[in-house]
Amino acid sequence: MFESLTNRLSQAFAKITSRGVLSESDIDNAMREIRVALLEADVSLSVVKDFIANVKAEALGEKVVKSVQPGQMVIKIVHDELVKLLGAENTELNFNAPAPVVFLLVGLQGSGKTTTAAKIAKKLQKNKRILLASLDVYRPAAQEQLAQLGQQIHVDVLPVIAGQKPLEITKRALEAAKNGVYDLLILDSAGRLQIDENLMQEAAEVKKLANPTETLLVADALIGQEACNVAKEFNEKIGISGLVLTRMDGTSRAGAALSMKMVSGAAIKFLGVGEKLDDIEEFHADRVAGRILGQGDVVSLVEKAMENVDQAEAAAMANKMMKGSFDLNDMLNQMQQMKKLGSIGSIIGMLPGLSKFQAQIEESGVGDKMIKQQEAIIFSMTKEERAHPDIIKASRKRRIAIGAGVEVHDVNVLLKSYEQMASMMKKMGKFGGLASMAKLLKNNPFGRMPGGMKNKFPF
Repeated sequence: MFESLTNRLSQAFAKITSRGVLSESDIDNAMREIRVALLEADVSLSVVKDFIANVKAEALGEKVVKSVQPGQMVIKIVHDELVKLLGAENTELNFNAPAPVVFLLVGLQGSGKTTTAAKIAKKLQKNKRILLASLDVYRPAAQEQLAQLGQQIHVDVLPVIAGQKPLEITKRALEAAKNGVYDLLILDSAGRLQIDENLMQEAAEVKKLANPTETLLVADALIGQEACNVAKEFNEKIGISGLVLTRMDGTSRAGAALSMKMVSGAAIKFLGVGEKLDDIEEFHADRVAGRILGQGDVVSLVEKAMENVDQAEAAAMANKMMKGSFDLNDMLNQMQQMKKLGSIGSIIGMLPGLSKFQAQIEESGVGDKMIKQQEAIIFSMTKEERAHPDIIKASRKRRIAIGAGVEVHDVNVLLKSYEQMASMMKKMGKFGGLASMAKLLKNNPFGRMPGGMKNKFPF
């Protein structure tokens, strides 16, 4: 997400952050590069012009001229303008209505409306009793697709009655949601390959009947500036309250996110960042601005960890760490927990300062492919070998390599990684774990460690 834009902006900022004083020509050159970067990222021209004008006006002010670090002040100005552009207000979903609250999803065919309906339902199902209903009677198997997705996430789906039209289905869905005491009804409307009057008229009639608190336009970020035209049309003819941008993981340009809010006036509510039903993120303008500028998004990473990592397993692992005990089963468990957070690339993109190295890190082989390979190696081991890696000698390594479809060298790499992790765990356990080490460092602010070790960590 935003990889190309982040790289171009980083290059532009590198030229000004190294200077102690910025002249007007320095700022002009930086604005020129930022303008090109935004246009290449598919941000609409009108939005780029306004954005550059606002940033330049602020950058030429006294705050920057008199700043000790003028380059950093320019970056802060760009960050603040990005937050304004993306829209930090009205990003929360509107549940302010008597139950059942209704959400209506609209958009073009192929934008991912049906999958998005299931993703939103899965994300909200912890606190809401939800009913899904498909109004798409035109696309073959569209209603069946929603029914299957509902089964996967254990959310009720309105049964299909052959021959019913969208308005009839909407009326039946409203009655079923009310009689079934559901908190939320999500209506997945029909899409078209292109905007036409019939689509708009049908969607408008459904909206009038359902009276939704949220009318969410689901738009594919891969279609670039055309997404802005789609947003404008839907907003003018139907009226939308929010945007959901899908396939944000599939493009490094993703400029649609920067201009759709300005063009339509509707806030971005969610970002679709993958094909799995968990791959949807609540939108936060400041966090996305941070990602664009290569500052990471640790808050979202922590929230994702809280949602997906088994707390009981994490506590058990912490207990083993305290005892200095760590085997290959634990290493496998750590890999599987990490996979729940998303791809290595997406995790790296959320860590401050590492996003610009994302491509290089993935090219070096430290990525999802490597984790799958190491999982295969551990799965090729016996229970005894996983619990006691010390018994794995040359003949066993050859057998394990053949079973995993890798070379003996790859088995050696895994075992070396394990030894390093096990050594670190033992040393952390020796010092009482992270909490005790933090206390130790707090009491020794100059890094003086026991045993005469000065300015060195025990691992």
